[in-house]
Amino acid sequence: MIRSELLKSIIPVITDHLVVCNIGLPSQELCLLDDQPSNFYMLGTMGLCSSIGLGLALAQNKKVIAIDGDGSVLTNLATLATIANNVADNFVLLIVDNGSYGSTGDQPTYAGGKTSLTAVAKACGCEHVVECEAEASAAELQAALDGDRMTVIVAKCASGNIPVPVIEMSPVVIRDRFMKEVGREAD
Repeated sequence: MIRSELLKSIIPVITDHLVVCNIGLPSQELCLLDDQPSNFYMLGTMGLCSSIGLGLALAQNKKVIAIDGDGSVLTNLATLATIANNVADNFVLLIVDNGSYGSTGDQPTYAGGKTSLTAVAKACGCEHVVECEAEASAAELQAALDGDRMTVIVAKCASGNIPVPVIEMSPVVIRDRFMKEVGREAD
């Protein structure tokens, strides 16, 4: 299972939740598969998806899912220490670990080698860390949302990309419609 297939499998779980999605192809794939105003597509700032997701979770009570990549998390490893030390039980970090920088040509990351992001998250102090194969991502994500405790999920998948169009919305439109969802009263 590649990242786009993993994303497709979790759509029934994430629809209508606040989602912050990693830059590049992950955002483009999510936009193509299931564009929602509750999805915040990152068009820049590699390494900050998980940090933005945590900040959003700390600032309000709705559940927040950050869909990040192994390459992006490796770019900002301090995010795992920040997450561990600023617990938000309405926050789930889903790290799609395909062992590559998928958006720039599938160059291998260290997570595809000796570095275990699961072990790093635990070493940073994250208390609830789950590693799973891509096929189990939807079930683990649902369990995390139902469990009402901050969770880091490291979902292992194969490297590979599908052809996707660029996101035609401007950053201002993406921001404004997302902020409207953040401000909307919970059902």
